[in-house]
Amino acid sequence: MHECLPSDAVGKRVACDGERGTVRFVGTVPPTAGLWLGVEWDNPDRGKHDGSHEGVHYFTCRHPKGGSFVRPKKASFGVDYLTAIRRRYEMEVQQVLGEEIQISTRTVEMVGFEAITEKQNHNRLRVPSNPTVRPRAFSCLRVLSLTNCALTWPQVTLLECAPMWPLLEELYASENDITELQKPNDVLQSLTVLDLSTNPLVDGAVLSIGQLPRLENLNMSKTGLSTLLFDDAMPGCKTAMFPALKSLAVNSNNISEWSVINELEKLQSLVRLSCRQNPLLSQERNPGTAMQLLIARVGRLEALNRWTVLPEDRRGAELDYCKMFGLEWLASGGHRDPQQNRPSAEFTAQHPRYQSLIQKYGAPEDSELKKQEPFALKNQLLSESSSLLLNSMIVQKVKGLLYRLLKIPGAELKLSYTSSKMEGKEIEIDNDLKPLQFYSIEDGDKVLVRWL
Repeated sequence: MHECLPSDAVGKRVACDGERGTVRFVGTVPPTAGLWLGVEWDNPDRGKHDGSHEGVHYFTCRHPKGGSFVRPKKASFGVDYLTAIRRRYEMEVQQVLGEEIQISTRTVEMVGFEAITEKQNHNRLRVPSNPTVRPRAFSCLRVLSLTNCALTWPQVTLLECAPMWPLLEELYASENDITELQKPNDVLQSLTVLDLSTNPLVDGAVLSIGQLPRLENLNMSKTGLSTLLFDDAMPGCKTAMFPALKSLAVNSNNISEWSVINELEKLQSLVRLSCRQNPLLSQERNPGTAMQLLIARVGRLEALNRWTVLPEDRRGAELDYCKMFGLEWLASGGHRDPQQNRPSAEFTAQHPRYQSLIQKYGAPEDSELKKQEPFALKNQLLSESSSLLLNSMIVQKVKGLLYRLLKIPGAELKLSYTSSKMEGKEIEIDNDLKPLQFYSIEDGDKVLVRWL
């Protein structure tokens, strides 16, 4: 073997010109002379072929152009983990001998997730062919990160690794080659946290892990999720799947239908949801409206997109939801008389919480179902003698008073005013931290209120 090469070079990790890869072949490549390494690169753009040269197949790559041959002297095999630790933290012998009390001033560096995330993981592991012969190898392992290790789900769980981790509680497997998920029979039964983000999962794959009994936190962001259906539960009922799931992240996916959110309402324990950067939310003209719809459709949420859902937020969202879809409810067969209230199955499927909400708050009145027109704040809210007080109030407090009157959250309210001195012009009141007098509003002017 070449003096620069370890005896077991195949399968080892190497670095070359800033790129990392895995050695898949060591040997000669005729008609050239000398020794070559066949490397499968982490970044397939670094490669040139699939492990073949002049019709001879030397090694296999996942990507058709993910491999290339390099000379051993150009590849760095690095050092093993223990050697790296010793080099970084081992004290000089003289330092130990010269000090009786102060052994070393060097402290162990705790690696931050965000600071050097690009330097962590990204390994290419050789998975044992028969893990059953090592049942106690990692018997006390509780937390495991396998980020960006080019692993598939069978490699992580069913066939090869998971039997060695009987007590595993947290598994971070983002940025891998996981496309499909299989039911983890007799493994991962202690799992409480699972990160599958940035994996190209096929639709419906997540249902395969729905029987994990203790899973509380699931990250499915950037997985291409677009549909979801818990077919064991009818609209308005709870699914038996994911019985312990409290926190779910589905950010940066392809969710464009409210039916997906309706399915999340079937999760019996869900209280925290993160659903940012999905087409569904951008369809709403006002981000506040989208948030309200999410809160109203998922009845147990305590936190949404990292914001705490307060009782008054839920009440306002649910009341607005009842008003927003009240006409549709009536048209589908809904009725204020419970004896005649028979909304269609189609409406119930689209709005599974609507019936429970009108039982909670009562059906909306006809006046609440009509499209609201702008009204003069001064005439509707305050008497003439209160105009001085109103003028000194900041806009945010004015919106607070309007919320008490209209039951519409401040985020939904748009204020403007008209003046007899500027006929035909409407001026927007767009700074919540300024008093109304900042806008030079005078007696006779009208403050107009609009909402969606």
